[in-house]
Amino acid sequence: MSFQHPPSVTDQAGVRQALAQARVQAFIDAYKREGYRIADIDPLESISVPDIAELQPQHHALCDEDIILSQHRSLDGLGLSTVRDLAHHLSERYCGPLGVDCSGMRDDSRRQWLFARLGAQDHRAEMAAHERAALLARLVAAEEWERFLQEQYPLGKRFSLEGCESLLLLMESLADRASFYQLEKFFFAMPHRGRLNLLVNFMQMPAGEIVAYFDKHKTTPAAAGAVDLPYHLGYQSVRSTAHGQISLQLAHNPSHLESAYPVLLGMVRGAQAQDIHGQAPASVVIHGDAAFCGQGVVMESLKLAQHPGYSVGGTVHIIANNQIGFTTPNPLDPENHGYCTDIARIVGAPVLHVNADQPEMVLRAARIAFDYRMQFQADVVIDLVGYRRWGHSEQDSSTFTQPLLHAFIEKHPSVTVLYEQAAQPGVADGWPGLARAREQARSRLKANVAADGAAQARSLAPPIPRQRTNPGLAELRRFVQQMTTLPAGFEAHAAIGKLIAQWQASVATPQATCQWIFAENMAYASLLSQGHAVRISGMDVQRGTFLHRHAVWHAVDAEQGLQREFWPLREVTVEGAALEIINSPLSEEAVLGFEYGFSSQVQGPGLVIWEAQFGDFVNGAQIMIDQYITSGTGKWGYRSGLTMLLPHGYEGVGPEHSTGYLSRMLLLCAQNNIRVAMPSTSAQCFHLLRQQALEGAQPLVVFTPKVVLHGEAGSHSPLSALIEGGFAPLLADRLAHPAAQVRRVVLCSGKVYYDLARGQAEAGDEATAILSVEQLYPFPTASLRQLLAGYTALEEVIWVQEEERSQGAWLCVREAIEASLPVAIRLRAVCRDNTASGPTASKSVHHAQQLQLVREVFPSRAPAAGN
Repeated sequence: MSFQHPPSVTDQAGVRQALAQARVQAFIDAYKREGYRIADIDPLESISVPDIAELQPQHHALCDEDIILSQHRSLDGLGLSTVRDLAHHLSERYCGPLGVDCSGMRDDSRRQWLFARLGAQDHRAEMAAHERAALLARLVAAEEWERFLQEQYPLGKRFSLEGCESLLLLMESLADRASFYQLEKFFFAMPHRGRLNLLVNFMQMPAGEIVAYFDKHKTTPAAAGAVDLPYHLGYQSVRSTAHGQISLQLAHNPSHLESAYPVLLGMVRGAQAQDIHGQAPASVVIHGDAAFCGQGVVMESLKLAQHPGYSVGGTVHIIANNQIGFTTPNPLDPENHGYCTDIARIVGAPVLHVNADQPEMVLRAARIAFDYRMQFQADVVIDLVGYRRWGHSEQDSSTFTQPLLHAFIEKHPSVTVLYEQAAQPGVADGWPGLARAREQARSRLKANVAADGAAQARSLAPPIPRQRTNPGLAELRRFVQQMTTLPAGFEAHAAIGKLIAQWQASVATPQATCQWIFAENMAYASLLSQGHAVRISGMDVQRGTFLHRHAVWHAVDAEQGLQREFWPLREVTVEGAALEIINSPLSEEAVLGFEYGFSSQVQGPGLVIWEAQFGDFVNGAQIMIDQYITSGTGKWGYRSGLTMLLPHGYEGVGPEHSTGYLSRMLLLCAQNNIRVAMPSTSAQCFHLLRQQALEGAQPLVVFTPKVVLHGEAGSHSPLSALIEGGFAPLLADRLAHPAAQVRRVVLCSGKVYYDLARGQAEAGDEATAILSVEQLYPFPTASLRQLLAGYTALEEVIWVQEEERSQGAWLCVREAIEASLPVAIRLRAVCRDNTASGPTASKSVHHAQQLQLVREVFPSRAPAAGN
């Protein structure tokens, strides 16, 4: 039995010190982890602060001796000798007007970076008297703008910033910080609350331009031609900072509060794509507290920005937190860990909660947040906790629904009063005082309102038409040769082997037939080879839902056990032409909004495409279609050449995946705002995509084939049709019946043409001409009128659609067809019967319905030919 000596005095002292250090560290960690929950972030002090056991010294058995023994590195130089001293120090650091919530972060290095910044002395926060005076002046400018509008236009709806005026300081600080990092562009989006204030005070929009929206006696070109409300306006300006100039762009925003978020992300990515050698622009999004946690597009967009092809290098999110949404309370709930910012946990973003009545802390939060974004290229959230002095709008009294809260607010001093009280004792002579600052701000504001500022143009100049030159036979053969030459050791899928053989056969002679997949890929190849960018985004777009694209080929490297990729289109892409084909997350609204924003920044030729996995999936993005794609040019002057591909066609697969809602899209058409097409041949698809890339001045919606039309041999054009001609909005009778014997004309779009053509052949009908309307809007009225005028024996025109009467194009194109008709010609429509459930899920029932549709036009006994 061995004898062990008792620990020496030195060893015992070491153990006591280690235990003391552990207890001190646990206490510090508890404040880092939980301190934000009791932070002084609510200006109204209306929330209950929880009693958190981990923040009590006794929870850690901490005593004064531990403070002395621990010699903890983070306490050096602080002169702390008691537990009370330590608790006070930690409370000031982690529980003051700025609290950092890192509970959703999974990266410990980022978490430690934030705690280090929060704990470090911020020398920039030591403000001189003139700096505090300047800060007060900016707060007063925000305050006086709201007071001015309230006095002059008490019935005007402005969505006041009062209660959150320090948002102006926050935005100015972020712009200055972006300029410090030599960023040249600063993009941001926001809802209507405070927008007018930022337009005037941050964006430097002439105040008179805003006032003109309220004053019926003061007119400006912008106000006179306005088709949207002033608190939806975007703007562009250039701001001077201590580090140089920076371009600011505020995105327009409809009343769907968070819809501008993914659009803004797309703008930032699109702007970066135009300047691949520059730094990514700053991305800032202001949210309302209720909208940030309530609207699903926020979650979609947060995750989208983490996905390859959609990253913008991090976004600074600002919650203008009034703790209320319209009339519904949305309070902080630290007791139950409930914050409107909790959605940010899904991307591991930190949250900086800051008291809006503490302007200097707001500036510090801005610096930390932007530095974090630049350091980690990641999202970060600033929760600017304020209040709403008025109701939802200035005419909506909060006393109806929140009388107790409103009573608190009425008694609460404004941030300018509070800041003067806090700052004045610490500054020398020369402090202007609040009254003087208000006089100066009002004087400047009146001068600004009176000045005739040059109105910013709402509409962008139309694009310069570009001549289209189709690729020749030699060029198409070169594309195929380059795109089908596989890398050494690349064992392609058997189906790809067949595809290669098909493509090679398609360029053998000008008479060779071209399937849709070939025509589409050749359209992209011809653009990329000329230096024009192609971006395609959506679910499964690399392969295509119906195996209709195969833009990326896959194989397995057996030796290394790895999967390899081959991108055929990269083989023909010239330097400077960007090719992006991105399988998006399972999202429609955010992805389509992103692509719209991206397309708005594209300068010159190029294609930006969003493809729905199935046409009916467009339902999930209807807000983007209604509020941006079809109306963005008319409301705001946005120019977008975005292309939407919506697979469409009744094939007996049920109501869910049959329709792209053609009628809904056509109902949104007006003033040439978009183009709507339904090509029926592969060559038409080829020319349509190229035309959009080279000349597209408005969004294009294409109702594209599904399985049946892709496999329809009659729709496979000869190669010569790709080499010659262009997209035709109206295709003439393909059988070229003698015009004098035609008594009927059948008009249709899409795959139903081939059902009708077979029905005509079986009926032996030579008195009917079938015309295919390939572009439904703008409708080819003049072309149709010209063709119909050539049929001198014409008696009747029939519109045929496989969709129900209310779902297809008929109700939207009827007037345009009537305008094309010669006098005394009958017009009728043949459609599928309306049903509540939609298209059938039975292929046999679908076939019977389609046959019935055709027989209604071509009965088994053909009408006699005309003379």
